[in-house]
Amino acid sequence: MNYVIHAPTRLKVAITLPASKSISNRALILHALSPHPQEIRNLSDCDDTEVMLRALRPGTTDIDVGAAGTAMRFLTAYLAGKAGTWTLTGTERMKKRPVQILADALLSLGAKITFPEKEGFPPLRIEGRPLPGGEVTLDGGVSSQYISALLMVAPGMKNGLRLHLTGEVVSRPYLRLTAELMKRFGVRVEESGRTWTVAPQSYTAVPFAVEADWSAASYWYEMAALAGQAEITLAGLSRDSLQGDAAIVPLFERLGVETHFLPDGVALKGTGLSSCNRLELDLTDMPDMAQTLAATCAARGIPFRFSGLQSLKIKETDRLAALCTELRKFGCRLTEQEGRILAWNGERCTAEEAPVIHTYEDHRMAMALAPLALVCREGIRVNRPGVVSKSYPHFWDDLRGAGFSVTVEPAETNKG
Repeated sequence: MNYVIHAPTRLKVAITLPASKSISNRALILHALSPHPQEIRNLSDCDDTEVMLRALRPGTTDIDVGAAGTAMRFLTAYLAGKAGTWTLTGTERMKKRPVQILADALLSLGAKITFPEKEGFPPLRIEGRPLPGGEVTLDGGVSSQYISALLMVAPGMKNGLRLHLTGEVVSRPYLRLTAELMKRFGVRVEESGRTWTVAPQSYTAVPFAVEADWSAASYWYEMAALAGQAEITLAGLSRDSLQGDAAIVPLFERLGVETHFLPDGVALKGTGLSSCNRLELDLTDMPDMAQTLAATCAARGIPFRFSGLQSLKIKETDRLAALCTELRKFGCRLTEQEGRILAWNGERCTAEEAPVIHTYEDHRMAMALAPLALVCREGIRVNRPGVVSKSYPHFWDDLRGAGFSVTVEPAETNKG
């Protein structure tokens, strides 16, 4: 089905954001690795976290993670070191997302993993057992989740782990997030240049509360930038957040959004002004913000060049290609370069009226493009809007609460 979306003339709303999916899924793994688990408060209610909760229930052996890439990577490492036999699979798209690099690293550390269908891709058959551990070298330019997965299970390895990274390391803030959470659960992680070391040790579980999701906040920053005048309060965010995507604050200041930190959240004010005529960014540390920033700049008529996006080609979809296709519907001719750069020099093409946005089974495509209703008088249509449940299940309800008209297109006129 499609949702038909029309924007309000003014935005003034208070939003309770979902809990961080990234923190929730890491906390669940650390919780499972702890001998005496404690309560985790404010867990995310998104699909990816529900998948993790189901997979970690006692007695579960055949695990379908659906489209949850984080769960696939984290569970591969977790189950490799846990006595038992498991099958780990997912959607058809998941079966096309490589996991060979992580599997090879685990095999070198003593794991037993085979591929029943296609070598290097899900499904996986894992025969878990205590891992001796040791030293391994990994390409840091593919996915930080591979690295996080290895770090979290490293304390339980007989010889610990010494992990050397090669190439350009993507999403480094997510590695720091993993290491910081491990420290809060009583494990020491040492980082020296490109080498991460974890000695054999035990987790000590502590009561833990998950903070709100800065990635989800980014879509409200986008709306504040596009609405001209906006007043948006976002609960649960803090200045000293563990999340790398909190770095959007100064970026959106350049795009006309002021941030005021409150005791329990932030207040956004859209000024309608912008301090940049062109935006050039290396998004190696925050690739998940590429869709939000590209949509914002395109709608504001700000040419851009974003590099460090090589990991986007193996996400829920090829996000670089998807952005080029969808933003063309709004009259912007983007280019992809070298498989890692997304750019727009301001070149225009004919825009569609009331465009139908395809979501590619990708939650971030839906949420990053939905705010473009603010610059389309005829509104927009979003195909398969339910994909937002992967990280922000109540996104459409929050849009309605902010004054957007979000309706289901009748079947006889559905174009998606």
